[in-house]
Amino acid sequence: MTLQQLRYLIAVADHGTMTAAAEALYVAQSALSRALKALEHELGGELLVREGRSVGLTAEGKRVVRLARTVLDTVGAIEDVGRAAEAARVSGLRIATTHTLAVDLTGRIVPAFEVETPGVPVDVVRCLSREDVFESVRSGLTALGLVDAPVPQDLRSHRLAEHEVVLVSPPSEDLPDPMPWAMLNGLRMAMPTRGSGRRSEMEAMFATLWVRPVAVVETDDRVHWIASVLNGEGSMLWYRDIALGVFGESAVIRSFDPPLLRAVALVHTPEATGRQARSFLEFAQRGGVRESGDI
Repeated sequence: MTLQQLRYLIAVADHGTMTAAAEALYVAQSALSRALKALEHELGGELLVREGRSVGLTAEGKRVVRLARTVLDTVGAIEDVGRAAEAARVSGLRIATTHTLAVDLTGRIVPAFEVETPGVPVDVVRCLSREDVFESVRSGLTALGLVDAPVPQDLRSHRLAEHEVVLVSPPSEDLPDPMPWAMLNGLRMAMPTRGSGRRSEMEAMFATLWVRPVAVVETDDRVHWIASVLNGEGSMLWYRDIALGVFGESAVIRSFDPPLLRAVALVHTPEATGRQARSFLEFAQRGGVRESGDI
């Protein structure tokens, strides 16, 4: 039994359907369903009752939900103690981001900010996924997050830039440039882990385009993606500016036809962000950042 399974069960109880719960949690519905079936198997009984498109709770399910809320409230209180201790140890501004966008943040934005504002050191926290960045900001562990779209509506967003999504392939791949999206069908690719939020986004896009690439590598570690391209195993999707800095001439970088652009934004909670975070946002805004409620 995991805390994640308990959170999933509570979300289904609160939202009434698997679809709504999965959207609220920013996870794939299949991953949510598998986690809850595993929980039912471990407890040895049914917790959920399917009622058409809605999902209800059995008597045991209602009892587990009540206990789960108590457990998660207690865990949250314990985590608050740790966050307070961490905040007391760390001075300066903390910004969460993914490993991919950390390249842009640490290589360009943060150094320029620290030159202009030398009294505010910036600590960049690298997270495994966008969802981890959102949770870091919501919990107060970091004041800001740098992510790509879409951004949940409970967070404020400041659009920073648009990155072109490109195909990065081994030199041996004989493909046109720009490349029609239809040619992704059957292409060997490195992809995120099946069931992850990023993989679900990719699969939704592929379904819209009526293409089905072949996943030869499935991992959330982008180092393995890079290795698969360098070893000639398959291609990957990445941002052009980051791919150029990482691969140089070791891989072929192709635009798509039509091109695909994704917004990158700084995010924070609606509450006051603190003096240092406001200084960073003002610095970014002077560089042409545009704010929106939902990108």
